[in-house]
Amino acid sequence: MAAPSMFFLLATVAVAAALGMIIARNPVSSALWLVLNLFCIAGLYLTLNASFIGVIQILVYAGAIMVLFLFVIMLLNLSALPELEEIEWTSIGGFAVGLVLLSQLLYVVALQFELGVDPIGAEAAAEAGSAASLGEILFTRYALHLQVAGILLLAATVGAVLLAQRRFQ
Repeated sequence: MAAPSMFFLLATVAVAAALGMIIARNPVSSALWLVLNLFCIAGLYLTLNASFIGVIQILVYAGAIMVLFLFVIMLLNLSALPELEEIEWTSIGGFAVGLVLLSQLLYVVALQFELGVDPIGAEAAAEAGSAASLGEILFTRYALHLQVAGILLLAATVGAVLLAQRRFQ
């Protein structure tokens, strides 16, 4: 009984952190809200018995990627942005009501066409989320995808270095 309640608690905090990230006016505060969101998502993975993915979520995203984001924010000096206009809470409320109605509609359609997902046991989830099974799938079935992602990240890194070098010359 503790796992479902912990799942919904972490999901609620993750949604609240995502909203805090969007609403925050300071870019550093927004990045810290994103860190909280990423930790909550890692907790969600842990409640679903995918411990390897949860730990990788913390190490890679909440650790390395967020440090990179903070360096970029500090490098670009985003504190000098112009003031934003006042937040219209009526449109945010209307958007939230629309999301609730859309989720209810999708739930009814999923029930009508029996599109639900059958839950799997804890042992099967632990096996599918282990490092060995993920590595096997990643380096066999998705080897080309992994290489394309690596080339894309390399090109983005080279482009960022060239743009930064041109800026400081």
